[in-house]
Amino acid sequence: MREKKSPFDGRVPPLNSLRVFEAAARLESFTRAAGELHVTHGAVSRQVSQLEAMLGVPLFERRNRAVFRTPQADVLLEACGAAMATLGEAVRRVREPMGAPPLVVSCEPTLAMRWLIPRLPAFRMQHPGHEVHLLAAGGPVDFTRDRVDVALRRDDFRWDDGCHAERVVAEQVGPVCAPALAKALRKGLPVTLLHSRTRPNAWARWRQRSGHTVVSDTTTHFEHFYLSLQAAAAGLGVAIGSAWMVADDLRDGRLVAPFGFVADGSAYVMLSMAPFDGDPRRADFLAWVRHEMASAGDNAAQSPLSKVP
Repeated sequence: MREKKSPFDGRVPPLNSLRVFEAAARLESFTRAAGELHVTHGAVSRQVSQLEAMLGVPLFERRNRAVFRTPQADVLLEACGAAMATLGEAVRRVREPMGAPPLVVSCEPTLAMRWLIPRLPAFRMQHPGHEVHLLAAGGPVDFTRDRVDVALRRDDFRWDDGCHAERVVAEQVGPVCAPALAKALRKGLPVTLLHSRTRPNAWARWRQRSGHTVVSDTTTHFEHFYLSLQAAAAGLGVAIGSAWMVADDLRDGRLVAPFGFVADGSAYVMLSMAPFDGDPRRADFLAWVRHEMASAGDNAAQSPLSKVP
């Protein structure tokens, strides 16, 4: 294997000479440079002379006990300033303790877009030392391949036995629609039901759990859960919504939940290959998500038009 050449192979003068030159050129005074570097005037003069001999060009014009930079000195001074600033920043980073690595969070796409991302600034304000990198994904997690620290999932699949799982909150679901459709839904008039292929049994499970029925004249299917919720907000029909994923829409009046929400038997869990209590990043994120989801659920339950009159 061919060894890399050192940058200091004779083409670059000694760093000490460049350091002395930088001070003398910046201050345009050997005397002031000597004072800044805590050396003698003669030491500065010798270093500069040796540097000029090595480069083969004059760096200063010496007139009447004063020195003035040459054009070559201006070029070298600019490079020395940039190089020393880079070295100074590197030394600072080496001396300071390394910060904790970012927490890589994998979250189901709809939950990430409609609930987690809008709230991440609040997490960063509460925990400024914890940086979060977010991945949108659902189902089983490959922690090693994707370098994931924690995954927020609904417990509708089986995870590895060695995985640490912490329950976050029970899932709550119910029909949601644009305010203009709420009256028709309450009166039992036929409406379009919006289905999602990622939650194909959502309507049947809600009917079984709630005891309510919704009269339907047509159905529309969407590939993803978040598309059905977007369609509901646009007034295209009625979708089954998660209390967490529609919390902001309920608060802002884009959606209403005329029948409220019921537990559908599933729950959200936080998964990790490492114990939560052994890593402050994991533990803090878990506690924060639990608190925020509990607050969002309370707000959804108390939102306007959340119950049938």
